[in-house]
Amino acid sequence: IRRLRLRGCPVAAVEVQPAGAPPVRFKGTVFVRVGSTTRRATVAEERRLAERRRAKDLPFDLHPLPSASLDDLDMGLWEAYLKTAIPAEVLDANSRSRRHQLSSLRFTTPDETPVPTVLGILTVGKDPLNFIPGAYIQFLRIDGTSLDDPILDDQTIDGPISEQMQRLDDLLKVNNRVAVDLTSADREIRRADYPLPALQQLARNAVMHREYEVSNAPARLIWFRGRIEIHNPGGLFGEVTRETLGQPHVVEYRNPHVAEVMKN
Repeated sequence: IRRLRLRGCPVAAVEVQPAGAPPVRFKGTVFVRVGSTTRRATVAEERRLAERRRAKDLPFDLHPLPSASLDDLDMGLWEAYLKTAIPAEVLDANSRSRRHQLSSLRFTTPDETPVPTVLGILTVGKDPLNFIPGAYIQFLRIDGTSLDDPILDDQTIDGPISEQMQRLDDLLKVNNRVAVDLTSADREIRRADYPLPALQQLARNAVMHREYEVSNAPARLIWFRGRIEIHNPGGLFGEVTRETLGQPHVVEYRNPHVAEVMKN
C-alpha cells in the first residue's frame, strides 16, 4: 500500500478483521500489536489470546449456515417442535415474535438479519442435505454375513431428524422378526430377533453423536444375518475413551444441542 501511495495510485481503505481462532502464528511465532509497534507475544499474551478463542468457540451444531435462509425452515414442523420443547403455559404468556423464538432456541443466529444454524437445519430444515451433506442414515439389509453377500434392502433415510427417526423405527420394526411360541406356556410367548428399544437407542446415539463438521459420510446401520452393525462418523469424544466407555456418569456430547432437541 505504501508503494502504491508513493506512485500516486488511489488506494481504497483496507479493513482487517480479527482472527476467529487466535492466536495466529507466522512462521511459528505469535505477534501482537501494542500501540504503534508490533512485537513478539509474551507467554501471558499468548494465553490471553487462547482464552479469547475459547470464549468464542461454539459447538458445531450452533454454527451459522450463511448459505441458508429462513425460507429453508419448515415452519409447520417448527410449530410442532415448539410445543414439545416449551410448556403450553409459557407459550401462552410469551409475546415474542417468531424470529426471537427461533433464535432463543438457537435454531437461528441472534443477528439483525438471522440465518439458520446447523441445529435449525437438522431439526426443522426442509432439505438438510442441501447444506449438510452427511445428514442422513444408510440402511442396508444383507442376505449373509459380509458386505460381499447379496443386498436385500438399501434405504437412504434423510430429512429432518424427527422424520429420520420415524422412518428408521418403521424399518427396524419391519426387519425385526418376531417368533410366536404357542405351546410352551398357557399364553403365547413372543420373541423378537433383537429387543427393539435397544436398537432404537443405539440408532439414535449414532445420529446424536456423529461428527457433522468434518465427514460427509452418513450414519450406517447394516443388518447382517445374525448381527447388526451401526457406524457413525467420528470416534469417541471428550471424556469418553476406550477405558471409560460404559462407566457410570461418564457422559459427553459432541453435539449438545442436537442431544437436547432429540430429548424433546
